[in-house]
Amino acid sequence: MSNTQATVTAYLAAQKKTTNKELAAEWTLLEELHNEKLWNELTIKLVTFVRHESLQDETALLQLYQNFLSTFETKINPYGLIQILEVVVDNISDKKEAIDFLEKVKDKVKICDEAVWYLQVMQGNLYLTNLNDLNSTKKIIEELRDVLEEAGNVTPVHGKYYMLASQYYRRVGKHSDYYRCGLQFLGCSLDDYPRDQWAQQAFFLGLAALLGDGVYNIGELLAHPILESLKGTENEWLVELLKAFNTGDINKFNDMKKIWSKIPDLAAQEVKLRQKISLLCLMEMTFKRSAIERAISFTDIAQETKLPAKEVELLIMKALALDLVRGEIDQVAGVVNMSWVQPRVLNRNQIAGMASTLDTWMGAITNMEKLMENRAAEILTN
Repeated sequence: MSNTQATVTAYLAAQKKTTNKELAAEWTLLEELHNEKLWNELTIKLVTFVRHESLQDETALLQLYQNFLSTFETKINPYGLIQILEVVVDNISDKKEAIDFLEKVKDKVKICDEAVWYLQVMQGNLYLTNLNDLNSTKKIIEELRDVLEEAGNVTPVHGKYYMLASQYYRRVGKHSDYYRCGLQFLGCSLDDYPRDQWAQQAFFLGLAALLGDGVYNIGELLAHPILESLKGTENEWLVELLKAFNTGDINKFNDMKKIWSKIPDLAAQEVKLRQKISLLCLMEMTFKRSAIERAISFTDIAQETKLPAKEVELLIMKALALDLVRGEIDQVAGVVNMSWVQPRVLNRNQIAGMASTLDTWMGAITNMEKLMENRAAEILTN
């Protein structure tokens, strides 16, 4: 018997002596799977076994790794190995040692890209949550960003990465990046996300949608079921405020000021919020108009946005520069001729408005078709 096998045998024999019969049976099963070299079954069993309450101790888990798992870690599925080691690392008290531990494992799983990505995300979480090392966290996020985007398909690591990235961006106050990564996380891993944390995540995402630079597609968040978690909570008002922004409803924004101004981040950015909702109001005005009614007067814009007349042209120029709308300004006539508005996720009322516009177009086409039929002979003879 080799020294390695002797170590494993002695370790398992000691563990099976536990007075907990259920736990002893678990150790016996692990021994059988190991002796029969059923590596896949052993991996699946260990993924759940390491979470047993009796093992949630740094010493116990490290002994499990050193005396048992390390003897066959290169024979099992690399991704499964990282799933097992995630529990081990969580219980290591010195998080710098935990990062070093993972670094040593990296070469052992390098044949599996997903396992390496998973390991890097774990290191990023340790840097961010436990060591407050923002630079190291940022480096990992930037290294993985392009790799994951080019992966070709969504892997289980994508959700973990987007959660790490969103937490980092929230920590450093990059609202738009947090919003983008937060939505991507929800698109990957919502089912795995604890229900009791939905309301907090929804609140943070709502604030990021309002405060984030370049975030004008608020309908994307409004369509997500996570906002339902705010119903019945003290932050339920946020959903109504998001709806006001999505439709550019400045009257509602003003009416709700006594509520949203209690949030320090929103109160401090009131000027920025007013500019954003004014831009969204202009987009909504453009969207609601038919193709033949896209000449919008400065007076109408000032009335809808509640802006002084002298600031209307600057608002239009801002919207054009951000490519939220396209068109031409006629300063002499005091109008802007809109030709396009940036696509957004629409709510039911906006979709109904679009349907009405399509009905109007179809009616115009039908009338033109009938006119052509009635005057076909005249056109052909001439």
